[in-house]
Amino acid sequence: MNLKLVYVSVLMFGIMGLFLFMYLQDWIEEQHTVSEEKIQQHAINQNFRFYSSEEPERKPKNWVTGEKLDKPSKALIEIGHSQGDADAILGMAGSLTTGLSEESQKIKSLLKQFRQVNLPPVLRPLNKTLIRSNHWKTTDEMQEKRRSFLYDFCKRYTGKSRPRTHLTRMVSRLYVEDKHKVLYCEVPKAGCSNWKRVLMVLSGVADSAANITHDAAHYGKHLRKLDSYNLKGIHKRLKTYTKVIFVRDPMERLVSAFRDKFEHPNSYYHPVFGKAIIKKYRLNADRVALATGSGVKFKEFIQYLLDSHRPVGMDTHWEQISQLCYPCAINYDYIGKFETLGDDANYFLRLIGAPEGLTFPNFKDRHSSEKRTNLEVVRQYLAEISNTERQQIYNFYYLDYLMFNYSVPYV
Repeated sequence: MNLKLVYVSVLMFGIMGLFLFMYLQDWIEEQHTVSEEKIQQHAINQNFRFYSSEEPERKPKNWVTGEKLDKPSKALIEIGHSQGDADAILGMAGSLTTGLSEESQKIKSLLKQFRQVNLPPVLRPLNKTLIRSNHWKTTDEMQEKRRSFLYDFCKRYTGKSRPRTHLTRMVSRLYVEDKHKVLYCEVPKAGCSNWKRVLMVLSGVADSAANITHDAAHYGKHLRKLDSYNLKGIHKRLKTYTKVIFVRDPMERLVSAFRDKFEHPNSYYHPVFGKAIIKKYRLNADRVALATGSGVKFKEFIQYLLDSHRPVGMDTHWEQISQLCYPCAINYDYIGKFETLGDDANYFLRLIGAPEGLTFPNFKDRHSSEKRTNLEVVRQYLAEISNTERQQIYNFYYLDYLMFNYSVPYV
């Protein structure tokens, strides 16, 4: 047999084998992805029941579809549920009621990033040596459930490879308080102004949180961020300091941001965001609105938020918490919630050995006469947008809802 012919034959078989291998690899990945998409999409379409004691006998309406639910399934309400329940929710896979959407593709992409981080083999226990009273027992039990829930969620979606996001970016929202060894991740519209005041008092910059103005807290440059340290300093603090994050129901946080930035005079958000939003989403906009950017409507703001081709970029006040604080990469020791802000914050202060006289301030320093954004206020704003837009907002904040065990509200 001609040696040249043998060589060509072997080469062709080798090429065919390579193509077959590549095809099988793609097929396996595709099957894995489809399975993963089913889990994600099923979780999106689950009807979560908002935990409320109001009118328990009435059948709740899904805030996404407006349809009454005969048998509403419950979210993982923090009171009285085991971690086995968390695993059941996170691992749930069932029949799909809707096809894959653009939003679910984004969710899939976000979940993939969690496979790129390292988690400690066990959840690091909180140091409770300074707690000598049973007063905080309920708050402590709630805290442990939140920590375990987030850890198990992250463990499910993480792998052994290194993070794709650069470390300095991941820690760019972390404020450092060296005296009490605290790292606080700033989440706008979740009590961050008062937390900055507290950090200033802890560090000795101020004697009282009540005397610190809003501008001094945010623009006074009294606090240092973790990304300002060298890599050795960053790693040392991440390993030894108590890392804390305070979160808020995503929908309440979104509405709160809109009310704050667009319903009151603002020399930055109106010209930068308002003008671009009105220009793109308002038909027959008048010259004054186009020139000032004032008077943005909630529906227009939502159109901007959900637009993959936004005329202006995102902002930290409505960015997803998963993108601000990287909860699965930083391994937070303490998870507070705006809904239980007073108890969570004051318990944390006792944990770190803060001065006995220091308590978390509860005042509202801007628009103080205005009602705080709560479920009732959120319902009023949701009435201005369509069912489809409501679903898309939930999809946008899907990870925040899931990671921090928030229930989808009903109207």
